[in-house]
Amino acid sequence: MLIAGGRRRATWYTITVPFDQEDPVTSLETAIDQQALSVGRRIRALRRARGLTLVQLAGEAQLSHPFLSQLERGLARPSMVSLERIARALGSSQVELLAPTDGSGASRARPGIEIVRASDGPRGPYGQAEGRLLVNGDRPFHPMILVGTSADPGDYFTHAEDEFLHVLDGTAVVDLGDGEHRHLGVGDSVYFVGGTPHRWWAADDDGYRVFVVKEKPETT
Repeated sequence: MLIAGGRRRATWYTITVPFDQEDPVTSLETAIDQQALSVGRRIRALRRARGLTLVQLAGEAQLSHPFLSQLERGLARPSMVSLERIARALGSSQVELLAPTDGSGASRARPGIEIVRASDGPRGPYGQAEGRLLVNGDRPFHPMILVGTSADPGDYFTHAEDEFLHVLDGTAVVDLGDGEHRHLGVGDSVYFVGGTPHRWWAADDDGYRVFVVKEKPETT
């Protein structure tokens, strides 16, 4: 899924690498960082769900096999540029890869119930936009709020899971790979099945705010 525009937040991913270089890798000098390990495990699970080998994912993301191997074991940290390449290759996003997986927001008294306040929820880049996940941990589906202002369509995203989009503010132009540009305003929605190429962008300078629900990939 592609959302254009938005600002990037500072994270512990501090390596910056030009697009024409490989191996943006930093081995951790101390004990394995738990966030790095969580990101690595999520990448490995998604890679296996997509039926990709490390070599295949490296080719899709234009990164090296040794780097990805270290990353999946929590022994390396990628730059945000590298993380975006990996996310695109996996049909995911940076904010989804970086989100905690422990479900820490769930109620202790009612484990199956979770409330996420307006100020909470993992936040981070979603393509070139800003995303906020509305659940914590691994759930059967991923609802989120995305905000974008860029008019650049960017590249298509494709993944195996179904997806739903509902416009809350502004106007988004949606392209589902068939050459038709659909202008969706406040209250409009679109649902598309897995395997559909998709991208969207802002119709004007006011940008947009959309509610998106994605199926959780079938991981093993």
